[in-house]
Amino acid sequence: MTTRTASCRCGQLKASVTGEPVRVSVCHCLNCKKRSGSAFAVQARWPDENVTIEGTSKTHVLVSDSGNRATFHFCPECGSDVYYEINGKFDGQVAIPLGAFDDPYFASPRFSVWEPRKHDWLEIIGDDIEHD
Repeated sequence: MTTRTASCRCGQLKASVTGEPVRVSVCHCLNCKKRSGSAFAVQARWPDENVTIEGTSKTHVLVSDSGNRATFHFCPECGSDVYYEINGKFDGQVAIPLGAFDDPYFASPRFSVWEPRKHDWLEIIGDDIEHD
């Protein structure tokens, strides 16, 4: 079974995952834009039981645009966002920003969500991507 590791910039906080993600998505919501510091964010999700966390994290909790409560875990040393959990539709899953992985090229998104907030100069392309 494949194991992948994501970490913060200083390496203190790590998330290791086994198997393939159950969902990979691009999100254009305002929270993801702020979290990523970019025009969108890309994240992959795994069931809780496929994720192992090492290190210490601080958390920030907020209610997302969809009304779900999200708990973001970030490194208290370097501030990198390493993983998060969303209560509601994605209960029992851990989401990890694709860019936090040692090899961020292993997956492509299948979903592009919150597209009404997508920048007009941006296009998410691919034959099998669901647009919402």
